[in-house]
Amino acid sequence: MDENNILIDYKAVDIYHQELLVLENINLQIKKGEFVFLTGKVGTGKSSLLKSLYREAPIMSGEAAIFNYNLRKIKRRDIPRLRRKLGIIYQDFRLMMDRTAEANLVFVLKATGWKNKNDIRDRIEEVLKQVGMQNKGYKMPHQLSGGEQQRIVIARALLNSPDIILADEPTGHLDAETGSEIVQLLSTICEEQGTAIIMSTHNTTWLEKFPARALRCENGQLVETTALLCDCGSSSSTSLTDRPQ
Repeated sequence: MDENNILIDYKAVDIYHQELLVLENINLQIKKGEFVFLTGKVGTGKSSLLKSLYREAPIMSGEAAIFNYNLRKIKRRDIPRLRRKLGIIYQDFRLMMDRTAEANLVFVLKATGWKNKNDIRDRIEEVLKQVGMQNKGYKMPHQLSGGEQQRIVIARALLNSPDIILADEPTGHLDAETGSEIVQLLSTICEEQGTAIIMSTHNTTWLEKFPARALRCENGQLVETTALLCDCGSSSSTSLTDRPQ
């Protein structure tokens, strides 16, 4: 693997939810342009792993790097800079309900240092078009369907051209057809922009419909299950615990 393309590098990392150890001795590398599904039952550590990447969940052991940041030693003042390099998509949307979809995006750009009104307008037009919402920016969130709200959330995640998008159960509140459209949109962003996507999901049908790398959280371990998705005769998955780097 070309080390210049490695965006995330975890070695012997333990992941905690509050004081509970949920994933142990994780070894993981994710490179530029990868689409990765993260599966597992509720409570197995999917969200905790994603939160560790933007330093909402602390890492107490092992080596953990994302971009050029050491997640164990990162200074508090550098965490906002790290988060600006990530796009985060939430299952429950987390839109501000008292302002339009476009105003939600304006808020994020201003909060991340954008000042020029023309640049802000142009960037918002660009991301809304990218997610198929170019004619919906004037609407309030409650006037949008669940799928449309999630498209606005994806547009929000794209605003600062992130190298990685973390999507935490982005289809969890959507019907199957709308959910499929959202996964297809994320897949297209990955393919066309080279943005790495890590998408947690409990819906394993997406893995069959959108072939990609797959990891599963189970029994305190992170297990590589990609091989099980192909017709390669494999009958066992590969644990990312104690895997040689």
